[in-house]
Amino acid sequence: MNRTKKLWKPFCQVAHRALPSTSRFKLSNYNYNFATQIYFLDCTSSSRIQNPSLYRGLCYYFENLKFSGRSFCSESAEKASNATCWNCNEAPKAAPFLFCESCRSVQPVDHSVDYFQIFGLGKKYEIGNEKLEGKYKDWQKRIHPDLVHSKSEKEREYAAEQSGRVIEAYRTLTNPLARAIYILRLEGVEVNEEETVSEPELLMEIMEIREAVEDAADSQTLKEIQSQMQEKLIHWGNSFANAYQNRNFDEARVCIRRMTYYHRVNEEIAKKL
Repeated sequence: MNRTKKLWKPFCQVAHRALPSTSRFKLSNYNYNFATQIYFLDCTSSSRIQNPSLYRGLCYYFENLKFSGRSFCSESAEKASNATCWNCNEAPKAAPFLFCESCRSVQPVDHSVDYFQIFGLGKKYEIGNEKLEGKYKDWQKRIHPDLVHSKSEKEREYAAEQSGRVIEAYRTLTNPLARAIYILRLEGVEVNEEETVSEPELLMEIMEIREAVEDAADSQTLKEIQSQMQEKLIHWGNSFANAYQNRNFDEARVCIRRMTYYHRVNEEIAKKL
């Protein structure tokens, strides 16, 4: 049990260091469901590690994850041209080329492929989570490390990195705030996630909301505040979509700043519930 905890903790610490603050959405208790198995990446869990190869691959992936203006890339990952399959030399039958349909081999990560392309989506803010979930499951049925456990070490490494990247892409695109930050970075627009509030109106609003959270007498009151924050997130998400569509990146950053603070309030409420 103690050994299990020692194995778990480094992943959460590595992932937490690698990701920007607004992208850290409960990584320590993040879980995903693949087929009939559930894998828990929980620092506090005493459960037996069900998938050591995935765990090691994800640690490697997040530890080497770097953030730049246009893409998130792993500097130590092997550069892949992906012109043909590394195993059978067949040309890809479809894009993105994460998996070879001819020989059923997992391909090396190609960081020129962005998160939207992984899921067969155009680069736009408004997307449907239903399509994302379906495509996510389809990818994991092809590239999950458990499926290549008897193959070469090279392909096992490819599977661990591909699976880790698909997980991160799914987590980013299904979260409105993380998706907004990511799509702006694809445009070369940086977002200062720690920017100090300079708008008196927003500052006063946030202070009042925080006081309401602190003074909340019961869970029902907290849930009502949480519901109000969700409405605000939806409103500013829609405003971001309009600003992005009109290429008004300054306004888009204002929307992200609002969304960031409302999201943080919801995080504080979740700790109290």
